[in-house]
Parts: sequence; structure tokens; C-alpha cells
Amino acid sequence: FDHYYDPVVVYDFQQNHINKCSKPSRVVDQLSVREYRRVESLEEDFELNQKKTTRIIDGGLWMKIGDRNLMTAIDLSGLGLDQISETEDEFVIGCMATLRDLEVHPGLNAYTDGAVKQRVCHIVGVQFRNCATVGGSIYGRFGFSDVLTLFAALDCYVELYKGGNVPIQEFIHMNYDNDILVAVHIVKTPVKITYLSQRNTATDFPVIAVAVSEYNEKLHVSIGARPVRAETLTLDLSEKADMEHLVKKVQEQFSFGSNRRGSADYRRHIAGVLVKRACAANEQQEDRK
Repeated sequence: FDHYYDPVVVYDFQQNHINKCSKPSRVVDQLSVREYRRVESLEEDFELNQKKTTRIIDGGLWMKIGDRNLMTAIDLSGLGLDQISETEDEFVIGCMATLRDLEVHPGLNAYTDGAVKQRVCHIVGVQFRNCATVGGSIYGRFGFSDVLTLFAALDCYVELYKGGNVPIQEFIHMNYDNDILVAVHIVKTPVKITYLSQRNTATDFPVIAVAVSEYNEKLHVSIGARPVRAETLTLDLSEKADMEHLVKKVQEQFSFGSNRRGSADYRRHIAGVLVKRACAANEQQEDRK
């Protein structure tokens, strides 16, 4: 930094504690926090989060990249939001549940025929997935998000503290605000779903990510890492009868861009290939069942 608070509170994500120091030497890519608050209620969290200089730290793995000065960092770890519960009708995933929790949850993987595990197992490594949270991944609505791409293809909604229940497809297009994402709900609608991605290396961000699902007599195609946030196209199941026409429609309906990982034309082509493979995999799920 070119300037510091004196004294400054620095949250150390590696050791999971805060260090207090006066005038530290120049550092690169450090998150500096003046006050660290472990809240005791969602209402306290909501009130604190209305200030522009306050941020909620879920996993904090993306937030700590780059130089940031925060007046207040909010920790939700004391609110019991790190659980995945299952009822007769749905799965409820607390915002502090980790990606590793998703990966090893037997109920979720049985419901999605392993798509949840396939979605997260390529994200960096186990240590990273033990820290990254569902709430941070969904609320961030990052363009590279595997998590968002899959959830967008499910019968799913987010639970906001003040905003109530919002369908995931609607939430994706909402502006960022100061509300709190409390949990993600996956409704146990009978579903066939396959998630596929193309990566330059095994644990890199996806070049393109595709999830194809079938539920409520509709075909849902979600494509992320285009390289913008995931969107979903809903079609009649009859569209699968002509796969070439389906692929062409998908390629025309979604926009694709270029960056250092791949060009727009490459992404468009690979998206079509993955949609074909996902539809074929869904048919195999039906055969197994």
C-alpha cells in the first residue's frame, strides 16, 4: 500500500486470525481491515452491511486478491449457516457451507447423479474448496463460476434476508446490493442433469462451462464462463430430436466473448460440443434409472 491505518488490523487468512501492527512494511495483495466483527444475528449483519466500507467475508478467497482497505469485515461463522440440510421437498445449503461440503454430500450427489461433485472437483484443490463458500460463489455471480452455472440449471432459489426467496435465474440478473444471501434452496424436482466444462489445465478457470438439465417437461441449458456470468435457455424437450438444430439455436442465443483463455469462436464451438455430450449423458442417466 502507499498508505496505511496506524495501527492497522490485518486479517491473516492462512492462520485464520487477525494481526495488529503499526506501520507495516509495504506489501502486495493484502486485505487490510480496521475492525473485525463476528456477528451474533442476521439483523446485526444487515445493519453493519449497509455501509459502503463494510464487507461480508464468506470464504474471502476472492476478496483477498488485490489491495483493499475495509473499515469493517463481517464474519458469519457464528450463525450456524454452514450446514446442508435435507427435507422431504428440498436441500437447504447455508451460505457458509463450503464447496467441499457440496462435493462430498451423499444426498446432493445422489439427486444430481454426481453432477455436483463433477462441478466442484476441478476447482483448484481440496484445501481451497474447504475454504470457498457457497454463499460467496453464488452472491459474487462471477463470470467464471462453475457453481453458478450448475445451480442455474436446477430448480433452485436463493433466500435473501430482506428480499425473500428469489429464483436463481432472476437473482443472476439482479444488481449487487447490501442484502444478505442466507441460503440456497434446491427443490427436489425429478431431474436429469449433466455438467461439463473445458479447461486449459485441470484446476484452471473454465474456458466454457455447460450444464444441461431436464425437469418439469422442459430442457434447460445453462452456459457460463463465456466469459460472463451464466445464463439459462429453457426449451421444449422436443428440441432434442434434432440435435444439430438445438446446437445451432444455443450458439445463436448465447453471446460469447474472448479473453486470454480462448476466443469467442472457440467458446461458441466448444459450447455446442458440450451441449451434445450433456444431452447424451442425460439419456444414459434415464437408461440407468
